[in-house]
Amino acid sequence: MLQPKRVKYRRPHRLSYEGKAKAGTNVDFGEYGLVALEGNYITDHQIESARIVLARYTDRAGKVWIRIFPHLARTKKPAEVRMGSGKGSPEGWAAVVEKGRVIFEIGGIDPKMAQEALRLAGYKLPVKTKVIKRTKALSQADLLKMEAAHESSLE
Repeated sequence: MLQPKRVKYRRPHRLSYEGKAKAGTNVDFGEYGLVALEGNYITDHQIESARIVLARYTDRAGKVWIRIFPHLARTKKPAEVRMGSGKGSPEGWAAVVEKGRVIFEIGGIDPKMAQEALRLAGYKLPVKTKVIKRTKALSQADLLKMEAAHESSLE
């Protein structure tokens, strides 16, 4: 399972998954990506379960990138314990995933196989997901060229 080597605080406050992701919204490494359509916490076990689906469906061909990491310790109080008496002990790790965040990427295999593998992996996660294809990110130079072409077409 994925977990941090060291953490500054054993029992952190919960982080919010409301709103849209500010980073990690593009497919940067592979050809296809699995994007979260809603926010939630994704545990280390859920990430591993989805990774196993990807590996088995593709017969370990191609390459899989896991774009999230479970940094957040999740705590739980023991069963049948009264309320109060402080916060519970750490019992697992979770990643905070916001809407629009790329969770997995896959590349180096047949496009149909990649899309189906990501779709199946999405069923193992507690969020609605969508498979997206890599698009070329526009640089500042590309934007200037497009603007110049548009102005010349108006004349």
